[in-house]
Amino acid sequence: MRLKQIFGDVEVKKAISLGGVCMISYLACYFARNILSAATPQMLEDGVFTLEIIGVMSTACMIAYAIGQLINGVIGDKVPTKYMVSGGLLLSGVCNAALPLLPSAVGATVAYAMSGFFLSMLFAPITKVVSENTIPRYATRCCLGFTFASIFGTPLAGVAAVLFDWDVAFIVCSIILAVMGGGCFLFFTFCERKGWIVYRKQAPGEKKRIDVKLLVRRGIIRFALIAVLTGIVRTSVVFWIPTYLAQHLGYSAVDAAAIFSGITLIKSLSPYVNNLAIYEMVMKRRMTPTLLFMFGASTVCFMLMYFVTVPLLNIIILTLALFTSAGAATMLFSIYCPSLRDTGNVSSATGFLDFMSYIAAAVANLLFTDAISSIGWGPLILIWAGLMAVGFIISLPFGRRTSPAADAEAR
Repeated sequence: MRLKQIFGDVEVKKAISLGGVCMISYLACYFARNILSAATPQMLEDGVFTLEIIGVMSTACMIAYAIGQLINGVIGDKVPTKYMVSGGLLLSGVCNAALPLLPSAVGATVAYAMSGFFLSMLFAPITKVVSENTIPRYATRCCLGFTFASIFGTPLAGVAAVLFDWDVAFIVCSIILAVMGGGCFLFFTFCERKGWIVYRKQAPGEKKRIDVKLLVRRGIIRFALIAVLTGIVRTSVVFWIPTYLAQHLGYSAVDAAAIFSGITLIKSLSPYVNNLAIYEMVMKRRMTPTLLFMFGASTVCFMLMYFVTVPLLNIIILTLALFTSAGAATMLFSIYCPSLRDTGNVSSATGFLDFMSYIAAAVANLLFTDAISSIGWGPLILIWAGLMAVGFIISLPFGRRTSPAADAEAR
């Protein structure tokens, strides 16, 4: 009876429905965003593109995605979510279908970059629609689902790279995006008619603006720096993991794709372990100690990777490094961003933070591409450890008793 009452609650139904569909749409987004990474070893083996060209393609996508987050984050505060999400998925599907058919590296790069821009139409608007239409504790759980989807999309891309040739994998990806785009439009329309999604209306004469001073008081500068560091790891470092497994640890392209899928499958559990177990149960919902633990543990793990040469042990340590780094990102996008619902700028702020995350990842990706050839994987691993050490320093309280996000949640 108790279970029936819970699921009979309209707020529970709304959170499960909204959160579930938004999570699946974001899963499709990250499946698309990781296809190139998973297929890279195969493309290199087949001589389709060189390592440098693939590096340029991934960087162009990251830059387009970052710029798109900034633009579409602001638009997402003004335009209904159904148009943003369905349009982004459908248009990205077209780009993915075109990529393997284009005859030149330039054309493929443009198509992949445009795919990244269209996929940037999802995250900020779905964070906004969930934050503003579900009660706070459910909104946090829904955003955990988005983080899970962003990680779980990676092993799905790895599976596609194992099952299909690289060009077929892109076609399969485009079909999934198109189907999801149409489905999301129908679902959001249904939610609007049912009254589950209500968009805030501006009062006559009111101008929609971003309250920068309020966001600064709420700690957005500190969290922008955290977005930069976690973005480099969760995007640029993760992108090169299949190549790292093939070149540095000596695995074949197929084995590297399979191992990559395994690593990211385990990593997909990190939002729930890091949030529900560590943040809520161990750290008692204290943001700063959680961030310090995550960045500190990730620093140690990346350092150990430099010294451990046994492939299996190296992979285990790598997985732990990515798992804990993802915990810091979870604090940012699952706790901090939803806490800004009272500012009326959830989409804009989330878009800005994701912009910072991906523009940093794009710059890092260019540097990592050169570093692989010039200094090798060993020193590059130490650089990864150094980035996490900087995150640890940024997370130090410096006189703050509580984090801005924790204060915001308490209100």
